[in-house]
Amino acid sequence: MTRPLRLLRGHERRLLAGHLWVYANEVDKGRTPLKAFAAGEPARVEAANGRHLGFAYVNPHSLICARITGRSRPLDKDLLNERLGRALKLRERLHAAPFYRLVFGEGDLLPGLVVDRYGDILVVQVTTAGMERLRDSILDLLWGRLRPQAVVLRNDTSVRGLEGLTEAVETLGGAVPDEIELEENGARFLISPLSGQKTGWFYDQADNRARLRRYVGGGRVLDVCSYVGGWGIQAALAGATEVRCLDASAQALEWVGRNALLNDCDGRVQGILGDAFDGLRMLAGREERFDLVILDPPAFIKRRKDVDQGENAYLRLNRLALDVLAPGGVLVSCSCSHHLPGERLQRLVQRASRRADRPLQLLEVGHQSADHPVHPAMPETAYLKALFLRDLTDK
Repeated sequence: MTRPLRLLRGHERRLLAGHLWVYANEVDKGRTPLKAFAAGEPARVEAANGRHLGFAYVNPHSLICARITGRSRPLDKDLLNERLGRALKLRERLHAAPFYRLVFGEGDLLPGLVVDRYGDILVVQVTTAGMERLRDSILDLLWGRLRPQAVVLRNDTSVRGLEGLTEAVETLGGAVPDEIELEENGARFLISPLSGQKTGWFYDQADNRARLRRYVGGGRVLDVCSYVGGWGIQAALAGATEVRCLDASAQALEWVGRNALLNDCDGRVQGILGDAFDGLRMLAGREERFDLVILDPPAFIKRRKDVDQGENAYLRLNRLALDVLAPGGVLVSCSCSHHLPGERLQRLVQRASRRADRPLQLLEVGHQSADHPVHPAMPETAYLKALFLRDLTDK
């Protein structure tokens, strides 16, 4: 029998609207002390008047002290199986090949769980104590449904520390090579599921990288924060005459070179080692100009208290990018900070354009790929923005 977690008066409204998170300061700790719950323990969430709001799992040590997992049923192996099946059905509808994000946390009503599929290798990330309790069931179901060659547990994210969980990378099943190949938009990429950033690849930009192709033409392209060349290699395949990939990681640029060779475009792709800001200043100082500039930086705003500093970083990065954008060129400006709404990113880019005296027109707005579904009641799940803009500078 699950115990109740009672909220303070008036704090049920967000949950009734569909949100899945309960914050520690919303709990009536006098009636249901948080300290009485073990990390990951299931509970029934109730309004102050006792109204049932849903089933959740609790972590008394976290600011998000409970995450709703269902309105009418607790999350057990049967419900996990149903939701994994529903998630798989969507991805198989979206993708002809098995390269996608299979589970996207709250977007698939499985908070605290991420699963990426790389052919017959799965990379699983568990970020909450509640999902950690269900780990064996999750793995059993994944083995049963997909029969993978191996599963990599990329539980090396700092988010786990906030939940009181240890960080580690584990492999289950067969041997996992440090190098595997995936396909995206007709391009092939070598990545590392064991040591690459996040789970090895960023599937969330796949749809935006597909949009990129019609803006390439036959021009010069600069891919800033390129990682292993996801944008740059696809720009080369779309006809770019020259692609420069700028990244602060020498190892990432080694992968860029290998991926360029894999796609027979190595003669047109070159890496530049350096910080994004310093690299852009260096290119501007050499009076280099590019017909297409892509900015896909890491999240500059990871916590709400970082908003001012992070917004300034986005402003500076876009301002520097305009110094190397050729007249009439296209700027792709991205942000993966969920604390930065899309409208705010647009305003920051507009401020950068005014400072540079480079008028821009917005051509289209991209979002995270459909295998990263947004929970409509949770703006936190709509984190990725990609602005496609064209320069209107008079010649």
